[in-house]
Amino acid sequence: MQCSDCLPLAPIEDEGIVKIRRASPALASAIQAAGYALDAFKTGYEIPYDSREQLKAIMKLLEESEEMEQIAVCVTGAAISGLFERWVPLTQLKARVSNHTLVDIITNKEFCSYMQPIVDSTEQIIGFEFLLRPLPHGPEFQPQTLFEVARRSGLHSFLDRAARISAIESSARHLPEGIKRFVNFLPSSIYNPKYCLTHTFQTIQQKGLRPEDFVFEVVETEKIRDIDHLATIFSEYREHGVHVALDDVGSGYATLEVMSRLQPDYVKIDRGLISMCDQEPHKQTSIKEVVEKAGRFGGKVLAEGIERREEFQFCLDNGIELAQGYFFGRPEFEPPPRLFEI
Repeated sequence: MQCSDCLPLAPIEDEGIVKIRRASPALASAIQAAGYALDAFKTGYEIPYDSREQLKAIMKLLEESEEMEQIAVCVTGAAISGLFERWVPLTQLKARVSNHTLVDIITNKEFCSYMQPIVDSTEQIIGFEFLLRPLPHGPEFQPQTLFEVARRSGLHSFLDRAARISAIESSARHLPEGIKRFVNFLPSSIYNPKYCLTHTFQTIQQKGLRPEDFVFEVVETEKIRDIDHLATIFSEYREHGVHVALDDVGSGYATLEVMSRLQPDYVKIDRGLISMCDQEPHKQTSIKEVVEKAGRFGGKVLAEGIERREEFQFCLDNGIELAQGYFFGRPEFEPPPRLFEI
């Protein structure tokens, strides 16, 4: 099984063909009346274009039609084989064209993985979280913006998978065996866990890495709409010997109810609760509740966003033995030298 998100991605070229499906003869006539050449094929029509401006004009014409919501579009260039045609709603194509700089970063995989240390109670590094960042000498972008553009362009599954692969490959280059590698994933990008995660498990195997060194964590930026689906994803990860984590527990969508239902191996407490936790009683109450409920199913609790010694000490005093934050180190392209000190 192979879905369109597993197929190669190509940038939209300055010359090519716009193909449309589910368009009526009336819309085809309107396109011709606007001065564009139009050829029919078995399931739709083809409209050649010879500039980016002409492509935008064709899209505007389609957008103004009453059939905008029903038609599917595909843009191909001279180098694209019909085997790899990617059909999308018009809104997604519009997002790709209007954000072409960021879309090119996605399609060309012009990004890398930085790593932020995770420490134990003695401040020894036991792992790293891998975070998507621009290449050292590549085009700049904000990760959150890149993922939002990917979502609106229909490329979020492609980007999420590519980011996971980047993290695994980076860990293979930089980290010794036994160091945990925390890798983010978007549940909505994994339609069928058995097939969508194939590339992830293959990369771990091909790099000669130990599955038990990996922890895949749910990204909090999207609402967890289908708990059963997420539980299925967790199960697939665990069947392959890797661990799972729930990020930002105590805030947003990662509620205590979700945590108790999923019972992740690692529970990462939201940085909003950790900030100034040594001074704010209501945060202390929430943190203690997370620790108590995670303890019921054996979840290891990790405090995110530690920036002060006092915050770390409060966490230690209340049963949290793993921590992450600027106090221990910022995300960097390579691990700090102290990782290799004896």
